[in-house]
Amino acid sequence: MTALASRIIGARVLFVFVFLSGFWLNRSGRPINAIILTVHKLIALGTLIFIGVTIYQVSQVASLSTAAVAATAFTGISFVATIITGGLLSLAKPVSALSIVHKVGPVLTVFSAAVTMYFLVSYPA
Repeated sequence: MTALASRIIGARVLFVFVFLSGFWLNRSGRPINAIILTVHKLIALGTLIFIGVTIYQVSQVASLSTAAVAATAFTGISFVATIITGGLLSLAKPVSALSIVHKVGPVLTVFSAAVTMYFLVSYPA
């Protein structure tokens, strides 16, 4: 197994933990449990950093195609937007319209990350 393949598996596992902690946080209800929220945020941030470092390392080995750069940018934007909406939802008076965005955002982020990783697989690692 190549280093990139094991990193892709690692990213998948981290995404599963982000989703599981998000479901756990949702099931805990209001007021939001600060410990569960912190765990969820730290796992999400760790996932973002892990994917970012992986993409950076691959880009150091070979120049990325335009499609890979576009997919990477879209993944980053959707991930950051999901984190921002999650932060706004954790406020004392959350904006209810953001709930839908935060439910769609993680799915969009996972799919765009999968497309990004697909483009990166063709590069040596």
